[in-house]
Amino acid sequence: MTTNNTSLALSTDIGSASRLTQLGLAAFLGLFIVGFAGFSHISAVHNAAHDVRHSLAFPCH
Repeated sequence: MTTNNTSLALSTDIGSASRLTQLGLAAFLGLFIVGFAGFSHISAVHNAAHDVRHSLAFPCH
């Protein structure tokens, strides 16, 4: 019976660490995409991001 409790506690710890890792990677990816599109010197990338912001009614000026 103790092996079931131990494996349950171990799987909970792994799930929590996995969620934290996923959250960190998602935040990094989001910041990278916003930073790349927002500060890109490639006009096509910057203009596409600008048009998307306007289509979502997000103020960017």
